[in-house]
Amino acid sequence: MTGLWVALATLALGAAIGVIRLHTDGRVGDRVGDRDPGPLLGPGELGAELGERATLVQFSTAFCQPCRATRRVLADVSALVPGVAHVEIDAESRLDLVRRLDVMRTPTVLVLDARGAVVRRASGQPTKAAVLHSLAQVVSQDSSHKPDDM
Repeated sequence: MTGLWVALATLALGAAIGVIRLHTDGRVGDRVGDRDPGPLLGPGELGAELGERATLVQFSTAFCQPCRATRRVLADVSALVPGVAHVEIDAESRLDLVRRLDVMRTPTVLVLDARGAVVRRASGQPTKAAVLHSLAQVVSQDSSHKPDDM
């Protein structure tokens, strides 16, 4: 009888973890607030220039199927939004950055502002709409701190 209860408890725990992961997978969330600017990343660390307005940094691994789909989404978004760059980093070859930025799985997407500060992140495959929404917030915050060019 005890074995049955253990099996039921294990199934319930597994189901709860599955529901939580399903709800949070790929969701682009705030990384930092206004009072704590996230870590700054520059061209030397990324191996590429920052975007003029924002940069989408994707941590991937060779055998990660969702990474391929994420690559397409981020490439589409960076082509669609002027001043946005997409940088893909092989997580296995950049363990220093993986540890520093607390990347726990691939794909992980970081949204950097124009200065290179991490302002948003998503673990798992984000949707195009979620990335565009996140970029809109980052770009509007960035433009609110600069004088109007018009």
